[in-house]
Amino acid sequence: MRTPEVLVLGGGGTLGEAWMSAVLAGLGHAGSFDARACRRYIGTSAGSIVAASLVAGVDPSERLGAQGWRDGGDAVAAERSSNARRALSAAGELARVAAAPLASLVLASSAPGGALLRRTLLSRIPISRRSLEELGRLIERTGASWDGRLRVAAVDLASGRRVVFGAPGAPDLSVAEAVQASCAIPGVFRPLEAGGRRYVDGGAWSPTNMDVADVERGDRVLCLNPTGSLAPALGNPAGAFGPISRGIAASEGLVLRRRGARVRTINPDAASAAAMGSDLMDPRRRGEVIAAGVAQGRAAARPAAAGEFAPA
Repeated sequence: MRTPEVLVLGGGGTLGEAWMSAVLAGLGHAGSFDARACRRYIGTSAGSIVAASLVAGVDPSERLGAQGWRDGGDAVAAERSSNARRALSAAGELARVAAAPLASLVLASSAPGGALLRRTLLSRIPISRRSLEELGRLIERTGASWDGRLRVAAVDLASGRRVVFGAPGAPDLSVAEAVQASCAIPGVFRPLEAGGRRYVDGGAWSPTNMDVADVERGDRVLCLNPTGSLAPALGNPAGAFGPISRGIAASEGLVLRRRGARVRTINPDAASAAAMGSDLMDPRRRGEVIAAGVAQGRAAARPAAAGEFAPA
């Protein structure tokens, strides 16, 4: 597979971040794919971390050995995972509220109704005090900057509207601040406060925010969608978000195809989904996820799979 013009990296917690880096590393083994050489990056939540690292020139393979940032022990990790599951369940609830045939397109729009739904849902989730400042410091150390290629999605907590940092007219935040905003899972981490506004996870708007990509006719768009791994299961309400995530990504891909782009979305395959499980914030599964993700990336890079960008 050749390097696409646009790389979209979705939300997905600790394991989603590991899976995306692993898939990109596996794709890179093909020789003609360099995730650092795209014309545009769209990052949401965990995807914003990966996107910022790529803009800074960090090879995805270099990230696979890193243990990442930590903010506490097992008790904190358990609380974070529980809150993250509740947040995913809430996201599923939001989508079901608008459960019409075109629900995913409605939720992916900037229509006042979509923003109102988000504002109402987000108001039900307690504000956490846990900070993402350490993550911000790590992003600063990569040297990532706004070079015109990076877009980071977040949601304005008060209005429920999507904000795309790095885009023309967006609030003037550093890349590190934008990533903190995009990763501020409601109820898990404290919103990013800047300019009198508070921002939370871009996944509260869409798991990928693919539709904000600035594309030209013939552009190839590659989207990695970690939450597409989730599957409905008894006793796991968060799993209901998986089909919703895949549906929203498909709808957003259709938007780009109508603009003339060629789109390919990669969801975790069976092996990757099994490795990730239902708790995307569980760091204990990271090694398994990396192994499965690299294998999936290598498979996707094979000549038989390289031409799977769906035409306009």
